[in-house]
Amino acid sequence: MSEFPIPFNRPSIVGREFEYLQDAIERGQLSGDGHYTQKCHALLKQIIGAQSVLLTHSCTGALEMAAILCDLQPGDEVILPSFTFVSTANAVVLRGAVPVFVDIDPATLNIDPLRVQEAITSKTKAIIAVHYAGYPADMDRLSELARSHGLYLIEDAAQALGATYKGRQAGTLGDLATFSFHVTKNVISGEGGALAINRPDLVDRAEIIREKGTNRPRFLRGDIDKYTWVDLGSSFLPGELVAAFLYAQLEQADEIRIRRCAAMLKYEAALKKFADLGRVELPRTPPGTTGNGHMFYLLMHDRADREAYISHMRRHGINVVFHYVPLHSSPAGQRFGVTPKTLPFTDNTSDRLVRLPMYSALGEDIETVLKATEAYLAK
Repeated sequence: MSEFPIPFNRPSIVGREFEYLQDAIERGQLSGDGHYTQKCHALLKQIIGAQSVLLTHSCTGALEMAAILCDLQPGDEVILPSFTFVSTANAVVLRGAVPVFVDIDPATLNIDPLRVQEAITSKTKAIIAVHYAGYPADMDRLSELARSHGLYLIEDAAQALGATYKGRQAGTLGDLATFSFHVTKNVISGEGGALAINRPDLVDRAEIIREKGTNRPRFLRGDIDKYTWVDLGSSFLPGELVAAFLYAQLEQADEIRIRRCAAMLKYEAALKKFADLGRVELPRTPPGTTGNGHMFYLLMHDRADREAYISHMRRHGINVVFHYVPLHSSPAGQRFGVTPKTLPFTDNTSDRLVRLPMYSALGEDIETVLKATEAYLAK
């Protein structure tokens, strides 16, 4: 339980979770790729629109699968934003490749395609676009860069299930896309993730990598009479209890998105007057995108202002939190990655950004959050 009456995040039961958990237990298969895993695959394909979707034990696992599918080798370079979670870079480093950190667009907090273009070298193998706060990156420009240089394009869509870019779902905009169902996300299973595959030539190998490098999926379909080790891989499957819980959440994905987007609009409407006065900056919707209500953040004047605001809110029993420490400034980032240029917008955003409570059952608690926030900003 959170020590705060109003936590930053509170997981919610939204549908038939308990019913499906009991059913999964009664079916007798608790290991992966059972009844509920298959139902999740089908529903996720419908929601996202990708050619193939595979559940994983985490978005971290999905990113690691994507790195193997891109055949990353020691010395290869992968361009990604420094303003992201460590899993994005770890997937690259685990293959012996080098993460190349570039800056974000201050208007969207997504990777800046111009900075990507400047960072491409003969060693570049892939680009990873992180859809920050549930708003897709500038995928037209990134896709053109990937096509013109023969690069893989991976969407780190951990926060972006249900978001769109020019009418297309996040997860259909690159060669591969990864999603998270961590407890802090919109649709949850405690831990959990998924890999969406949009290239036909990668689908079969993705199944093999996910099943410890074996062709067991073909055996289970009756295509072969035994299975064996055929490629790189690991155990990326979630168990059936995770899948059962997730399926109940996925059934309510639209309703979850609607509720969270309504809370976003309420935050924005109440705090716009402070943005108009220059007291704070609010999130901006990138052109051509629709968000999914994943996150509402404020950009304060500086780090001191942010820390004072966090302390003020916690005194009122409300947990607001900052976000990423830039990877390029971390010990491991400096050891394993390269940063061709300074990243002023990444550094500035990291110092100033603070996230407000956002969860499906936020309800009337939002009024308490707004009252305390308005009291601080009015000083």
